[in-house]
Amino acid sequence: MAFFRQYIAPLIVVLVFMFSLVVVSARIFLPDDMAAPAPIEEPSKAATPDVDAVAGLPPTLAPFIQGLPNDPTQL
Repeated sequence: MAFFRQYIAPLIVVLVFMFSLVVVSARIFLPDDMAAPAPIEEPSKAATPDVDAVAGLPPTLAPFIQGLPNDPTQL
């Protein structure tokens, strides 16, 4: 058990660290379009569900489906 604790476990930790370092560093060698982060797009209005179209729920449940409006007078 002492052999495992002194030699094998630290070796596994170092190997996992080195593997992670190599994998993360591989981004240097990717083409420019793949090395950039993924673009963030605004969600379209067509993707938001209509309150009346969602399982026939009453309009009083609209804040739970669509969220609260930015203007509190619109409640």
